[in-house]
Amino acid sequence: MTATLTGVMVAASAGAMVWVGSASAATTPGVLFRDPESQAVRWLAANPNDSRAGVIRDRIASQPNGRWFTTYQPNSVTSEVAGFVGKANAAGSVPLLVMYALPNRDCGGASAGGAPDIASYKTWAQQFAKGLGSRRAIVIVEPDALALQTCLDDSKIAERDGAVAFAAKAIKDANPAAKVYLDGGHSNWNSPDEQARRLVAAGVKTSADGFYTNASNFRRTADEVAYGKAVLTQLNAPQLHFVVDTSRNGSGSLGDQWCDPAGRAIGEAPTLNTGDPAVDAFLWIKPPGEADGCQGGAGTFSPDVAYQLATNGSPAQSQTATSPAPSQTASSPAPSQTATSLGWRSLLSLLRFLWSWR
Repeated sequence: MTATLTGVMVAASAGAMVWVGSASAATTPGVLFRDPESQAVRWLAANPNDSRAGVIRDRIASQPNGRWFTTYQPNSVTSEVAGFVGKANAAGSVPLLVMYALPNRDCGGASAGGAPDIASYKTWAQQFAKGLGSRRAIVIVEPDALALQTCLDDSKIAERDGAVAFAAKAIKDANPAAKVYLDGGHSNWNSPDEQARRLVAAGVKTSADGFYTNASNFRRTADEVAYGKAVLTQLNAPQLHFVVDTSRNGSGSLGDQWCDPAGRAIGEAPTLNTGDPAVDAFLWIKPPGEADGCQGGAGTFSPDVAYQLATNGSPAQSQTATSPAPSQTASSPAPSQTATSLGWRSLLSLLRFLWSWR
């Protein structure tokens, strides 16, 4: 078990990426943190001989993803956050943290729970922020909090907006180096102008670095980038950028199905180098294999779901240009296979050429 965890931890320190879109992008290196205690890694340690283990290890567990903080425990959340961030700092990596403890989160759906009330949530958020330290971190604030408000009346919406803004400001006050992103929904949900209005109401212009799209969803990256830029246009705030969750969008969406739909695939590998100054990162906010609530309890790891996502998707590209990810190493043809393939192609080309001169 120790060897398995250590192997993933060592891989976390390889490579270097930059903050695209930030003023210090040219001089500030950073690589996203691969969580050595993710549910996928723990499942692999407990099931090393499972027939699905190799694919899940190479294509999912080898990649950085978000650590979700979902349990309302104000007395321990500071130490939990500090422990996770500390491991990322030791690896020279940038941790991705997801806050998910608002009251009535998910509007009472599969992920219902959270703090008992807004005042309690604010206390929890302050305690969360205290654990972040002073080095770079990415914080995703409350998925669905702004896009999904159908269960709330106007007063409750205003209360929630205030809580989200409070959490973002608490993070920035505790650690100005943290990058904070608020809920931007996705391209098939609210219109860009409506989502921009909700983001402004939740303090995106004063307390955050931007917003995220596609969290726990399946919309293709190109659609999300276009949508995110449309939201930015509506916000008219040049300092803001956005990030996209690419964890499960490799084969796009399946209509309006969101709860563990079949046939989905992992998408682009997480990276801070998107090549687009408006897009700070492609992230795996929703760890692939953690169920939505249909193929297992919401947030629990399902090896069947993970295996399907991994086998349907292309091997994720490594964050480092000089050291291929295990998935690439495992899936690339051996030199002898490559040579054989090229030999047959050359022979076929020669035969076609000779036939043309008959």
